[in-house]
Amino acid sequence: MKRKGRTTSAFAKIKAGLEDAIAFHAGDRQLTVRDVELKPPAPMGAKEVLAVRTRMRVSQAAFARILNVSPRTVQAWETDARRPSDAALKLLAVAKAHPEVLLG
Repeated sequence: MKRKGRTTSAFAKIKAGLEDAIAFHAGDRQLTVRDVELKPPAPMGAKEVLAVRTRMRVSQAAFARILNVSPRTVQAWETDARRPSDAALKLLAVAKAHPEVLLG
């Protein structure tokens, strides 16, 4: 007796996902918002922003230039006077995980 239902459905979903991945890799398919699960950036407080900058071993002015923000913005983040925007948080996450990308 053959099983149908969930097994067939699961196989079909896996197959479709692999076909999509192959098409994307080959350049035949573009991902859309429906295809990508996006998580909001994690909030960063003053200590975390300072830790990222310290790890990169740059001054506030240099860090501001790297992130394309004003030095006053970096100062405000590091004193908790302001919080980074979502766009800035994405860039700070890149700086935290892969500082060489922004320095190179």
